[in-house]
Order: sequence, then C-alpha cells, then structure tokens
Amino acid sequence: MIAVKHKPFIYLLTSMYVAGIIGLNLDVTATLFKFLTPFNLLASLGILLYFHNEWNRSFVIFIVVAFLVGYFVEVVGVNTGLIFGHYRYDTTLGFKILETPPLIGVNWLLLVYCVGSSFCRVNKPLYFKVLYGALLMTMFDYLAEPIAIRLEMWSWFGQLPPLQNYIGWFLVSAFLLTLFHWLPFRKDNKIALVLLILQICFFGIQSLLF
Repeated sequence: MIAVKHKPFIYLLTSMYVAGIIGLNLDVTATLFKFLTPFNLLASLGILLYFHNEWNRSFVIFIVVAFLVGYFVEVVGVNTGLIFGHYRYDTTLGFKILETPPLIGVNWLLLVYCVGSSFCRVNKPLYFKVLYGALLMTMFDYLAEPIAIRLEMWSWFGQLPPLQNYIGWFLVSAFLLTLFHWLPFRKDNKIALVLLILQICFFGIQSLLF
C-alpha cells in the first residue's frame, strides 16, 4: 500500500519521466531535455534516499561503495576496454573525470538500490535475489543501450555493444547486489519499485518510438 506521504513524489517522478519521453522526442526540446538528464537522475536518487528508512552506518557504506565501484569500473572500462568492451562517454551525462562522468556512479547506485529493494521481500535465499536481480539489471541494460546511444549518453567503437558488456554488467550487478542484501540495513522502500518501473517504461517506450 502506498502511503499518502509517498503520493506527491510518485506523481512528481511520473511527471518527470513522462516529460522526458515527450521532450526527448520533439526536435524543438530534445537538446534541452538532454541537458536536463543529469538533473533527472540526481532528483530521482534524492527522492529515493529521502524515503529510505532508518539510516545507519551500513547503509552509508553501501551508498559510498556502490557509487565508487560503479564509477571506477566505468573508468577502467572506458580507458582499457577490459570490462565492458570499447566505448566512450558522450555529452548527455555531463562533465567527465578520467573520461567518465561521475553521474554514472549515481546511475549504478540508483539501479542497484531499486532492484535490491524490489527483491527484498521475496522469501528466497540470498543467491536467488542476487542472481535474478543481476539478470534483471542486465536485461535493463540491454533495453537501455540503443536509447542511450541515440541520446548521446555513450557510444561504442564497434557500433553495437558486445557480449562482453552484458557479462560485465551481470558480474558488477551481482557484486553490488550481494553487498546490498548482505549489509545490515533496512531495505524496503516503496519509492524503489515505482522508480524501477518508471525507468523500464521510459526506455521501453523510447524503444517503441525509436
């Protein structure tokens, strides 16, 4: 059951993603909405963390590690091609350090939290939650790749993402989801599932339009 306090933020998030779908597909507003993409991601994470229950040291550790791991695997990936294949970041995700936008660490943190929280109430062993959560994240990346390329978030030197990319996504996702479920902090967050659905719908609708 969605509490009254959540509803205004759910309406806000829904409006943001609907506006993004429309704005990115109109020639007169596409450039503006690409510019607003980093603010959308930061606002989404801010709302998600605002509704996190019972902050403690373990949760702060998860936030820091998920962000840093997400960012630095991309740094290594972009500069060596060893993890995901040969690709580069373009302009939509904002400024870059070591050829990598720090915002990509925010993206990893956001997705891992949303997927992990969405599986937290499933009455299954840890390995089940990690396995299926990592599969979901890899499927999400497969859905998002062509849209992210079109929106100039990143591009591949081989034009299409290699199989290596999805293997890398699965392994990094599994590691971060293991950390999420293993660390002792409260994991239920009603905004997480809503935000995950919005992200899937955003890229799914963009794919249909594209």
